[in-house]
Amino acid sequence: MATRRKPMSEINVVPYIDVMLVLLVIFMATAPLLTQGVNVDLPDAPSEAITDTENDPLVVSMRGDGALFMNTGAAATSKAGNNGTRVTIFSLQEQAAKILRARPEVPVYIKADQALNYGEVVRVMTVLQKAGAQSVGLITDPPEQIGR
Repeated sequence: MATRRKPMSEINVVPYIDVMLVLLVIFMATAPLLTQGVNVDLPDAPSEAITDTENDPLVVSMRGDGALFMNTGAAATSKAGNNGTRVTIFSLQEQAAKILRARPEVPVYIKADQALNYGEVVRVMTVLQKAGAQSVGLITDPPEQIGR
């Protein structure tokens, strides 16, 4: 006659802890990769803040070395915004024109490094206007308040 075993009423949690630790390591390794952005040293100038009513603006970021990035979305206006799509001055007009044909009311901004030559910024503004932008805004950092 076979002996009957009493059912075990305990749950072994060790495998669940192992899985959670592996997931923790994966998230810790990938989190810094998700917060990359275009590092642009914006000039300080008093200006109005961009309102939240302007959904999904088209932002062209210009790094100090002359690299251009195009980004659409609310995260694009933040200082640590997304990296966006790297473009050349030649492909910028075509890609911006596609966006502006689909959404002609989209606000267009340039986020340029303060070390850039003024002519480079004007050149990008001209390309955006040829693509169909009615107006082009410039993104700046607010100046630090002295004495506050």
